[in-house]
Amino acid sequence: MTRRIMLFELNEVPWRIVDEFVADHPTSALARLLPRTRCYTSIAADRGHLSPWTTWPTVHRGVNDEQHMISAFGQDRAEADKCFPPVWQLLRSAGVSVGVCGSLHSFPPPPDIDGYSFYLPDPFATEPIAHPEQLIPFQEFQLMMVRASARNVDTAVPRDAALKFLRTSHRIGVRAGTFAALAGQLASERRRPWLSTRRRSMQAMVAFDVYAKSLSDSRPAFSSFFTNHVASAMHRYWAAGHPGDYDEIGLGEDWMDRYREEVPWAMARADRMIGRLADFADENPDYELWIASSMGQGPTMAQALETQLYLQDPGRFLQEVAGVPQDGWSRRPAMNPQCNVRVAPDHVAAVDQALRTVTVAGQPLVFRPAADGFFSMDWGQPNLHDVPDAVRVAGVVRDPGELGLQAVEIEERSDTTAYHVPDGVLAIYDPQDTSAKPGIRRDVSVLEVAPAILHTFGVTVPGYMQEPSVLRRELVPHSVGTF
Repeated sequence: MTRRIMLFELNEVPWRIVDEFVADHPTSALARLLPRTRCYTSIAADRGHLSPWTTWPTVHRGVNDEQHMISAFGQDRAEADKCFPPVWQLLRSAGVSVGVCGSLHSFPPPPDIDGYSFYLPDPFATEPIAHPEQLIPFQEFQLMMVRASARNVDTAVPRDAALKFLRTSHRIGVRAGTFAALAGQLASERRRPWLSTRRRSMQAMVAFDVYAKSLSDSRPAFSSFFTNHVASAMHRYWAAGHPGDYDEIGLGEDWMDRYREEVPWAMARADRMIGRLADFADENPDYELWIASSMGQGPTMAQALETQLYLQDPGRFLQEVAGVPQDGWSRRPAMNPQCNVRVAPDHVAAVDQALRTVTVAGQPLVFRPAADGFFSMDWGQPNLHDVPDAVRVAGVVRDPGELGLQAVEIEERSDTTAYHVPDGVLAIYDPQDTSAKPGIRRDVSVLEVAPAILHTFGVTVPGYMQEPSVLRRELVPHSVGTF
């Protein structure tokens, strides 16, 4: 029987969070599924700073950051795509049917987008491009909502984009139950405004409906779905559910009580998605369900965060520190507090030199230059709203407002209480595999995921990828071109 794979990309979730959820929810989909699943601890392979926009390309391309050199959204990936294409492009080139929904760095789409079963780029795309065309109104709405809620959730809804999406929602699979959940969410926010943070999970629920309908309709041999909603909750609220992880907690009992259930609540939404995919696999046993994270999270510090320093006006900043005119730069996609720009060739040297002189609270500004005038800057420095001399350029104190900087108030008052660690999850559910599953979770490098997927479909594994020694399949690979 031809094998097919659904890759559920559960961003940054470690086994600890999964195990706690299963223990507290013994009737959940994960509790039912995991005893019948091959489970591993995935280990990030990157040598530099761990971030999802770097670790997911490592998963997808089978090489680490030192080779693919992808470190930020909006970066020119032409060379990386040529040398180390993502797994969905390798499969598509080999004649395997493919669907993509939200996987990071899936924008810009490949030239042969119409040849995919479906293709919905990541929510950091710069244009609402999707295939088939009926997905475009949803993508347009999604992009507007994501841009408005990068750190604090913007409770406003873009009316025109929302109406266009609603008119097509039934055709692309958004379920009545999801709309009911959205209505319930809005009602909850009226009583408890702080619950607006759950809108990030609502976006994931709608996107999953779109993916599930596309999967059911087109039945691609390989498909991927990415969600960040649990990772977002863990970053902010890990401390509320795990106070014993910290020597000192500066967030207050009211904050702890208010947000204690946010990570389990987000996990419950992921569990429902996983349950629907597991049911689909049971009904269509040629499908396997792969649940993967490119890394995990672990506790950091639990201190109150009143404000973060954001670069709100990059044009003004570049003009002030490096003399870049308004037509000498362009903004690239980024997730706050990061800011990404591309600078015209004539100004690259000046920007590079100027950024090396910028300090914030006595620390050099962290930035990463890349090819083609691309610069990625890390802002987000905490609680500088009452520190007038925090920002200096070439040793001279500068007013943040004059540089396009702003200390933005953080609505839920939480800093990053959990952050990236190398250990993640990998679980492979095959409804045809009824063998006893080992009780231990062996470590497996994320570098094995892409070659193992290719091996499953009988697609030649490129020489630059490592052999999937741990994930080596026992099934005989089928010939290419039968998908």
